[in-house]
Amino acid sequence: MTTEDASSVGRTDAGSETIDEYADLGATTENAMAIAETSMDRVRELVPDETLADRIRQKSVHATGDPEFQHLVRFTGGTDDGSRHEDDDAPVRAGARAVLERRPIVTDITMVEAGITGRGHDCPVKKAIGNGAELANRTGMTRTAASVLELDREGVYEDAIAVIGNAPTAALALADCIEDGTRPAVVVATPVGFVKAAESRTRLRSVALEHGVPTITNVGRRGGSGLAAGLTNELVHVASDVRDGTIDAEWADDPQ
Repeated sequence: MTTEDASSVGRTDAGSETIDEYADLGATTENAMAIAETSMDRVRELVPDETLADRIRQKSVHATGDPEFQHLVRFTGGTDDGSRHEDDDAPVRAGARAVLERRPIVTDITMVEAGITGRGHDCPVKKAIGNGAELANRTGMTRTAASVLELDREGVYEDAIAVIGNAPTAALALADCIEDGTRPAVVVATPVGFVKAAESRTRLRSVALEHGVPTITNVGRRGGSGLAAGLTNELVHVASDVRDGTIDAEWADDPQ
């Protein structure tokens, strides 16, 4: 690929429209953009398209290929003033605002990190796994749990976008951190599996609701890295829509 070709990736010739909206779906050509748009159009036929929370539900259906997954997504945490409130849009607003403020995106494992789009934001993206090796060896806890605790000790999760797509023990560790005073800007947690996955998300929702931390999670055993990355990317897309004026958002103060 030439330098000129590389610089033109992400745009179509028709009106120079960007295709950043679907960058996380792998669309980098005009044909791919058409496929991605058609796919999302079909999702919108199955999922309401009225609220910010609906956009997250739509992305969950697209990521899983299951229209019923929209009913498994849960939104908890707080409103803009930090109070407890049943407002499904609140975590989406918090996540988009964190993107606009260039808060760090911190994932549990490499696979989730790899799925976070590089377009539409200037947030530093890092993974937890690989940290806390000494703690894991000394205590016998999982590497992911130890990684979360180590990064929390360093203050990494404060005001960050915390994303957990694989490890239930990481979700449990993050719940402990929140209980002990850490306040992420938003948590996206969809750890998957038959052991502690559903329980970890239940605990995380409970702790987050108690302490006013916005969270996007799901119920049941399903989940995974692709889902967590997709939901996080939708927060980026919401932020992009705020930035370009597609969404008129008094709740967001774009620092740019």
